[in-house]
Amino acid sequence: MPLRSRVTELNRTNCVEVMLQAFQSNQIVKALVFMPGATDEFYMFHRAKARLMNPNPSLLEAVAALTNQTLIRATFHPPLLLLHTDEDPLEPLIRIVHQPTAEKLRGRNFPPHVLYDDRDWDVLQPVLKKALKMDVRPWRYSYDTYHFYRHSLAGWGLNGWEALEAIALAGKTTVRVENRRLIFEGDERVRATPKLDVFPK
Repeated sequence: MPLRSRVTELNRTNCVEVMLQAFQSNQIVKALVFMPGATDEFYMFHRAKARLMNPNPSLLEAVAALTNQTLIRATFHPPLLLLHTDEDPLEPLIRIVHQPTAEKLRGRNFPPHVLYDDRDWDVLQPVLKKALKMDVRPWRYSYDTYHFYRHSLAGWGLNGWEALEAIALAGKTTVRVENRRLIFEGDERVRATPKLDVFPK
């Protein structure tokens, strides 16, 4: 998967956009997800930069550059490739209250291709509601969503359950699956504090 833009450095102005646009449909990885710890490295702390030595780099080379030169790590949570830091919980917290609804999610298709670059809940909520044919809470413009992280992910061919996992991880939220209803809430879990002394100055 070649990067569409000819870049020599990944940084806060280009990294997320360039990598999400480069992600293509394939048989193994169905979504590329930038988790909140990873986006914070760019947008909040301004400390993530990675040089690309190949003049025509691939997405794989971009992932390797980030993991070798920044605090960002890559973990495959099938079928999602997660870019994260040590603080991000790597397992989505989804509580199933109504099992038949959970089964319906696995059988429903999400839009064939999605790309969300720094999008808030007000963008995601109506997409989830329409695609999954369920009541999705909180509603748009709700005060309860102000602490949700903005979403950065690209996906191909996700089913409803996989999309639910990807969006929960990207926005650092938990999900409760009720009878024809999905309720998102903030995820307060913190796995660990990133070690700042990993790379020599």
